[in-house]
Amino acid sequence: MIRAVADYSRWLRDFESAATRRPADPEWTLGASMAPVVVKSVQRFQVGEAGDGANLIAKAAGDETYLKAVRLFVGEEQNHARMLAELLAAAGVPTIEAHWSDAVFVRLRRALGLRLELMVLLIAEVVALRYYRALRDGSGDRLTSDVAGRILADEERHVPFHCHRLAAGFARLPRWARAAVFGVWRVLLAGVTVTVALDHGPALRRLGVSRIAFVADIVTLFEAALRQVTRECCGRF
Repeated sequence: MIRAVADYSRWLRDFESAATRRPADPEWTLGASMAPVVVKSVQRFQVGEAGDGANLIAKAAGDETYLKAVRLFVGEEQNHARMLAELLAAAGVPTIEAHWSDAVFVRLRRALGLRLELMVLLIAEVVALRYYRALRDGSGDRLTSDVAGRILADEERHVPFHCHRLAAGFARLPRWARAAVFGVWRVLLAGVTVTVALDHGPALRRLGVSRIAFVADIVTLFEAALRQVTRECCGRF
């Protein structure tokens, strides 16, 4: 059986390269126009992107290369929060300080060790992939589409990064235990995805995505991530 090799130098180079290639900010003074339901949705996602990442960074200690990559990952997430705040300001609306959905995610992520935190985080990243694609393609506003596209490009790199770390962790589990964990993981994904679809349903409809399509697309993205984890940890598709 092929076991995952925990080598994070590639990912560190990827984050460093992304940092050097990151373009200048959009022209915020152009302003943004978003429907009220989309504004409320973006405000909630902005809260979710915020945070100092201290808990994740503390758990990542032990492998210096991985730790450096995690710090850069956290920096990208913080930049997402900053850009969304700037986007909301360009639309003439404030950010919000908290939302119940973010509080639940934070509690889940901090409940146990690094592996559980990354499992929950991967769900959030997969949801973000579909959400920011909808925001980019359906907003009808140039500045909003620009910001969403930049964030989406980062999230597309984040998912395989977390999959690689999870593969190394799952490689130490016997097959039956890994199958059981994946089953629970899928149940958690279902609960989170349905909750997000219900909470952001009006905005999704405005962006041209039905709740059912949103959920189905996230499940497809998640299963692709699981296949990557399985392939890397034990050489199976």
